[in-house]
Amino acid sequence: MEVTEITAAKFQDMVRVGAHRLAKNAEFVNSLNVFPVPDGDTGTNMSLSFGSGAKAVNEADADNIGELAQALAKGLLMGARGNSGVITSQLFRGFASSVAGKPNLTARDLTAALMNGVETAYKAVMKPVEGTILTVAREAARAANKQIKQTDDAVVIMQAVVAAAKKALADTPNLLPVLKEVGVVDSGGQGLVFIYEGFLEGLSGDVSDQDTYTPSEREMDEMVNAMHHQSVQSQLATEDIAHGYCTEMMVGLGKAGATATFDYVPFRNHLAELGDSLLVVNDDEVVKVHVHTEHPGAVFAYGRQFGAMLKIKIDNMRLQHETILENDQTTETQEPVELGIVAIASGKGITKLFKSLGVTSVLNGGQTMNPSTQDIVDAIKKVNAKQVIILPNNGNIILAAQEAAKVASVPVAIVPSKTISQGMTALLSFNPDHSLADNQKQMTAGLADVVSGQVTQAIRDTTVDGLAIKKDQFMGIVDGKIKVTAAKRKQATIDMIKAMLEADSEIVTIMIGEGGSHKEAEAIAKVVEGLDDEIEVELHDGDQPVYPYLVSVE
Repeated sequence: MEVTEITAAKFQDMVRVGAHRLAKNAEFVNSLNVFPVPDGDTGTNMSLSFGSGAKAVNEADADNIGELAQALAKGLLMGARGNSGVITSQLFRGFASSVAGKPNLTARDLTAALMNGVETAYKAVMKPVEGTILTVAREAARAANKQIKQTDDAVVIMQAVVAAAKKALADTPNLLPVLKEVGVVDSGGQGLVFIYEGFLEGLSGDVSDQDTYTPSEREMDEMVNAMHHQSVQSQLATEDIAHGYCTEMMVGLGKAGATATFDYVPFRNHLAELGDSLLVVNDDEVVKVHVHTEHPGAVFAYGRQFGAMLKIKIDNMRLQHETILENDQTTETQEPVELGIVAIASGKGITKLFKSLGVTSVLNGGQTMNPSTQDIVDAIKKVNAKQVIILPNNGNIILAAQEAAKVASVPVAIVPSKTISQGMTALLSFNPDHSLADNQKQMTAGLADVVSGQVTQAIRDTTVDGLAIKKDQFMGIVDGKIKVTAAKRKQATIDMIKAMLEADSEIVTIMIGEGGSHKEAEAIAKVVEGLDDEIEVELHDGDQPVYPYLVSVE
């Protein structure tokens, strides 16, 4: 099928199919950046990010591509999660800028937009790394630019884009040594390939069943209306919310990719183990799920076994609840405070620690569930401050925080903390009498004063930095690098702390998370204190997921 002019309707098809293709392959993309730490979330992040953009396109009251592309870019930006999600938003921000005012697109317009998207994304990243989604996007755009000299068929252009993107993806291990070491391609690049494959399918009209299916808007009436979350909000405290993410999915039963046959009772019983407020409604073609859970990724992964993911949605109910309570407390306009601090973290204990150190508000999120740009913007508004400091406490959240700062209605400074330990140490340098810029400088400088350690369990065999790691072994990760492994969690923690200690180390803080125990932590503390009379060990309940122990050494 030859297409010399892309209409608004055709562009909507491209976006919709791209979103569907990425969503149904999100778990595969996740698996590429799980090496071997169980925190791979690139697929989830990219799918939620692009899904937000696709939703904006679907809801846009526009009949020209310029406006639809702008809606895509805005939806992507506000829904962007994680580094790959933010970079994807920048690719399509540049795309939208290039096609502004155009009712339709020629093949040359499409090529120019792809090129401009790459330029915009590279400019948005302070230190671009080759062998990532940026490389894949650049090589795909270059292929389009080369092909446009020979054709005016947009389908041929997208075919060249997909072929070049796949070739560049296959080459990412040669550009990024860690990818070659663990035997995977770049996860963000793979996500972009799925988007571009969807674009090609939507453009050419050669679309598989799972990508064309669009459920009717008939509501399965049993599905809980979103307003139910607010009916009794004032009767409980935010910290009492046991399952913080309102998670919804719609699965096309038996569609391509299904590995299991749907049976209502075991399906519902399995999901009941993952959370509460469960509602499962189905007919012969579709099952729709609503559940409150701490692990949305596990819900989606289970649903994908039964067919194509048609819709997914996650709401952070803790953030929603805090906002509702504030709105319920008073109808009067309160005077904003001079300077507020937002920290991003998960775990009741860690939340309490941050608030005890002066944090105004803690946005629930972190490893495996990165908040979106919109989540962070909402958190900035919620603190009701004239100026705001953000502590991301995770390297994969920094870009989204920076994008939120750009669109926030008040001045925002980012202190680029990559771990919980760094965030807490940075707070020790905070001075409410100093300016926003001075606090940002002082707190950022404080990040160098702490060594951060994380203990978790390997989910597969691999070798990283020459260190052989076996499935189910416990690993000690120091400032982002795996330093030790051991069969037992206690030994891995002790060995990691030994690797973290320096001659002038004085304080070791251990935050006990899910999977850890006070008894074991006390035994670890006793061993560590025996290493040096000058070392003091502090234990705190963190309740964080993924990592049974988070450790800081100062």
